[in-house]
Amino acid sequence: MSKIVSAAQAAGLIKDGMVVSVSSSSGLGCPDAVLAAIGERFDAEGHPKNITTLHPIAAGDMYGIRGIDHLAKPGLLKRTLCGSYPSGPSSSEPPQIWKMIGDNSVAAYNVPSGILFDMHREAAAKRPGVLTKVGLDTFADPRHQGCAMNAAASEPIVSVQQFDGEEWLYFRSIVPQVSIIRATSADERGNLTYEHEGAYLGGLEQALAARNNGGVVIAQVKRVVENGTLKPHDVRVPGVLVDHIVVAPDQLQTTLTSYDPAISGEIFRPLSSFRNAEMNVQKVIARRVAMELRDGMAVNIGFGISANVPRILLEEGQHGKVTWVIEQGAVGGVPLLDFKFGCSSNADAFMPSPHQFIYFQAGGFDASLLSFLQIDRHGSVNVSKLSARPHVTAGAGGFVDITARAKKIVFSGFFNAGAKLSLADGGIRIDQEGKVKKVVAEVEHISFSGKRAVAQGQDITYVTERCVMKLTPEGLVVTELAPGIDLQRDVLAQSEIPLGVAKDLKTTPGALYLDQPIGLSLNGGASLGGAHG
Repeated sequence: MSKIVSAAQAAGLIKDGMVVSVSSSSGLGCPDAVLAAIGERFDAEGHPKNITTLHPIAAGDMYGIRGIDHLAKPGLLKRTLCGSYPSGPSSSEPPQIWKMIGDNSVAAYNVPSGILFDMHREAAAKRPGVLTKVGLDTFADPRHQGCAMNAAASEPIVSVQQFDGEEWLYFRSIVPQVSIIRATSADERGNLTYEHEGAYLGGLEQALAARNNGGVVIAQVKRVVENGTLKPHDVRVPGVLVDHIVVAPDQLQTTLTSYDPAISGEIFRPLSSFRNAEMNVQKVIARRVAMELRDGMAVNIGFGISANVPRILLEEGQHGKVTWVIEQGAVGGVPLLDFKFGCSSNADAFMPSPHQFIYFQAGGFDASLLSFLQIDRHGSVNVSKLSARPHVTAGAGGFVDITARAKKIVFSGFFNAGAKLSLADGGIRIDQEGKVKKVVAEVEHISFSGKRAVAQGQDITYVTERCVMKLTPEGLVVTELAPGIDLQRDVLAQSEIPLGVAKDLKTTPGALYLDQPIGLSLNGGASLGGAHG
């Protein structure tokens, strides 16, 4: 009996009230054709009603792959637990899912991505839930928001438990009755290969969670091939776990990309084909972040300014000194930018995202380079909530998992929001001061806990265009000042809280502000021509 069904037939398998898990990372790996068919069926029939969806990483985006927005219809979607949500510029109309969150027509939770993958694993093994220290003293902690994004999210999904004399967060397993995953090829038995995909994400864990509990697994693929033609080492999800196959030959590899073999590791690009970062203030910050690295490190990077640090190393002839590890699963290579973020070219390996998160949650890597929206007096960071423009941030994604035990974290961003800045006279010039302070008394949402970082002895640095700060047991301390910046006027007076100032306050090297290579060396510790200061 053939496993091949139409997208409409697959949508007909979703019953009222079901829990549905979706594998995706924005546009990467999104089974958009099946999600669209579910939305179309609801418009035509009024079913399925009141479903719950699980999205370890965002499904869809604001740039052409609608993902969760196909399901964002009052009456269809009752509850959703997402590692992240579609995001985009404040000038764009918010996605429908954000409108539903805002008017409480869906119970919405932002659950750290790695924990959501863990919940699938535990559900697959028929274990009760996830016991973890990831998320303590963040918005995931029930003593804060407990992952709830709105008043409709009133049912607790996490509790604080004492176990073996220690404090843990406990997330109950949620069993999916349907898992919708995506691959490149399926044979007639349903064996799945991912040869055109930029990551494996969590399709296997999601399939196991549904199938082991009597549920249904739907796989959207680009093509069907004859039995016996897929090499067993290439099969990432075996056919015994797949019930139905939906063929979508036009599925995008990722947003605005039909197919690029460099994304899927089928070819390697010449290093000369990667563009250098444009010379501007963001590049200066990225250069300063790069100085925190050393030869031999395994380093995670996030979206934002830090995503350009690999390009800084390329420009400086230091590529290969650091191995980049990103949450979607790529290890090594050159992480990509813009709509291809989450993918890498020239990677050493693609690790399944749930396994990458185990690596992150235990602090197995050396450093993480991340962004910030706000920093508070405790050194805590908010990246996951901006009430004035909620769709500008995607939520936490893997940020909480990554930062929970990271040995070293370098946060980067602008000191104030809205300031007009320029490079002049070998330094920074503030042409117009920003109106919104980002160093505040209390962050709106605790994505990273400065208190836990101090208690755990984590090495925390904040790099801005004006200064570098370190987190100490006494609070934030300014350790370095950019040329052209006045300490009192441009830094201390622009913070809502008192900042400490190091006795040996340094000046950021002037080479960072010139439109030419800076002479970065990571051998034995990053430096510029052997000196820093």
